[in-house]
Amino acid sequence: MAIAKAERLMNFALCLLGTRRPLSKRELRGSIEAYLEAGSDDSFNRMFERDKDDLRELGLVIETVENLDGDTGYLARRDSNRLPPITLDAEEAAALGLAAKVWQQARLAGAASGALQKLRAAGMPEAEDAYEVHSALEPRIPVHEAAFEPLMLACRDRRPVTFDYRKANSARAEQRQVEPWTLECWRGHWYLAGWDRERGAERVFRLSRIAGRVRSRAGAFSAEVPDVVTVRETVESWAGETATRTARIRLRAGAGYPLRSRATAVRDRGDGWDELEIPYGHGLDAWLVEFGPDVVVEEPADLRADVVDRLRAVAKD
Repeated sequence: MAIAKAERLMNFALCLLGTRRPLSKRELRGSIEAYLEAGSDDSFNRMFERDKDDLRELGLVIETVENLDGDTGYLARRDSNRLPPITLDAEEAAALGLAAKVWQQARLAGAASGALQKLRAAGMPEAEDAYEVHSALEPRIPVHEAAFEPLMLACRDRRPVTFDYRKANSARAEQRQVEPWTLECWRGHWYLAGWDRERGAERVFRLSRIAGRVRSRAGAFSAEVPDVVTVRETVESWAGETATRTARIRLRAGAGYPLRSRATAVRDRGDGWDELEIPYGHGLDAWLVEFGPDVVVEEPADLRADVVDRLRAVAKD
């Protein structure tokens, strides 16, 4: 990091940590020499936003507060940015090392490696890495969606976001305003659970259906964030994990292997189709639509109707 930028970030952090009330962007600009020297408002705004993101990436918890006049202020409370002494034994260090390896194939690889380096510098014991030597297993979490990183940061910082989202039964994307709660990986797909402001209800979004860029918005959350257990149950329910009935479908031979892995029974019909019984829960209709003409729902009738409705909606678009 260049010396000038490091000094600017240090001054920015000291201003946020040294105040008892939120400081506006205008006040921060007047307190930091590098901001005063910015050539224009646009140049200052770009520098300010980059520095704020960099400080958050470094671990500083920056709160965004709106005052009575509608202006946005920033502060970093000392109690939110103070950690107790870190003491880890060899087994805990090994668990952290393994967790960091999980992210080596994902966009968090740099953050995971940097966190380990900081912990080792603070005295964390070196642990033998069982996965460093020849092993047939490689722990990892694949992350291919570009929306993952900005949403992960928005969940961490409690920042509202907007993005364009394409539902399973529509070919067109619609803009959604969401207060993000958490990200969950289920059956190889990432999901975001959060509060949809326009619909006034909690919703779950599959990251692979987010189109374009995720944009952050200023302001605080308007809805209370539930505990982790509730959010995880919501993700599982919307993704179809919670099964209450059994569905019977026809599946073209040689197709739909993800469906076959969930089937409780498979029967060869001898006509190029197989008959499967799979657990039936919320979200199964959207999943079946993804297999197109390779799937035909036999029963229940309401599931068949839902799949047909989704296919007709896609055809209209």
